Amino acid sequence: QAQLVESGGGLVQPGGSLRLSCVASIRFFRLYTMAWYRQVPGRQREFVADITAGGTTRYREAVKGRFTISRDNAESTVYLQMNYLRPEDTAVYYCNLNSGDNYWGQGTQVTVSS
Repeated sequence: QAQLVESGGGLVQPGGSLRLSCVASIRFFRLYTMAWYRQVPGRQREFVADITAGGTTRYREAVKGRFTISRDNAESTVYLQMNYLRPEDTAVYYCNLNSGDNYWGQGTQVTVSS
């Protein structure tokens, strides 16, 4: 069993920054790939970024160069630093852990608007 708790969302102007955090309560956190997804009402949840146990990262094309995913294994936490935010980044952002079972957090709202 795992629990994921996201935080850090909010309202920000275009061009601004936010940092999302996701704390995972699971043994051996360091062994798992962690990911961020986002979802807009009426659309499918989409992949944003992930980071493997070894620190390899991947990003969806639209966020490359603007978002950075990182992890702190000692704190069982994964982060998503989001810079140069755009209105189209507005969504609910979800943390994901797949250990064979798929776990999701409750989501945190990010709104980019002037």
